[in-house]
Amino acid sequence: MKKLMAALVATTAMAAPVLADEISEFRIGILGGENAQDRLNNNDCLRTMLEDELGVPVKLFAPADYNGVIQGILGGTIDLSLMGPSSYAALHLADENAASPILVKVNSDGSIGYHSIGFARKDSGIASLKDMQGKTFGFGDPNSTSGYLIPSIEIPAATGATMESGDYFGEVKFTGGHEQTIVAVKNGDVDGGVTWADGQGDWEDGYNFGALRKAVDAGLVDMNDLVEIWRSKLIPGEPIVLRNALPQDVRVSVTNLLDNIAETDAECAYNLAGGEIQGFDPITHDAYVSIVEARKLKSN
Repeated sequence: MKKLMAALVATTAMAAPVLADEISEFRIGILGGENAQDRLNNNDCLRTMLEDELGVPVKLFAPADYNGVIQGILGGTIDLSLMGPSSYAALHLADENAASPILVKVNSDGSIGYHSIGFARKDSGIASLKDMQGKTFGFGDPNSTSGYLIPSIEIPAATGATMESGDYFGEVKFTGGHEQTIVAVKNGDVDGGVTWADGQGDWEDGYNFGALRKAVDAGLVDMNDLVEIWRSKLIPGEPIVLRNALPQDVRVSVTNLLDNIAETDAECAYNLAGGEIQGFDPITHDAYVSIVEARKLKSN
């Protein structure tokens, strides 16, 4: 509890003044990466828990792309979201007082973070980035950390070429999200792609958590048909981001509920995380400074 309150003090230090009145509803934004109905289903357990905790209606929003959640928080129409670090960085760069990270997923081994995973069909003969030269590479959303930002920095460093179509890769395509990239590779619409996973556990399961695990759980893919061809350095874990203008008692109640959700409802924690985790731990903006700087450099 001491760690939790310390994190709250740190994140609210730069917050805008809290609202004078209590809230009449609470709104959760869900980033893209899988179809909208699955996103809503996986987060409905949190919706009902927060309704009981806060005593107000809780609504779920699943915009078509990552920017929809970013703009929702900026505009005050979304209060909470589990975001990728790059999406949080975009939010922070647009308005550093709009919201703060409060919690982060803890991996099965106690570590924090995940990887961008490059993959291809096993029967394609592609086993590495070298084999992708001249071929079609699929990326998710421009605001995705693992689906674009980190690969767009680390892959050129590895290949010595740009990400422009026709330079190293024959063509670079945006698929719209992680699930779309996985399906595109599976169907042969692109030769390879990137998505996200913790990189722990078994490949056959889609690792312990991430987009590959979600695709396996949904019956969209058999991992035995795919092969990993590239892995990024460890990326800071996905933050749960809470709007700063909410009343402090609301912020504390929401944070406490999520901080303990792995113990109170393990199935809900699994659904929110996209797989197996230990739980959530407090986190602050400091953990994402490097991602903010990377995002800033990419925009220049």
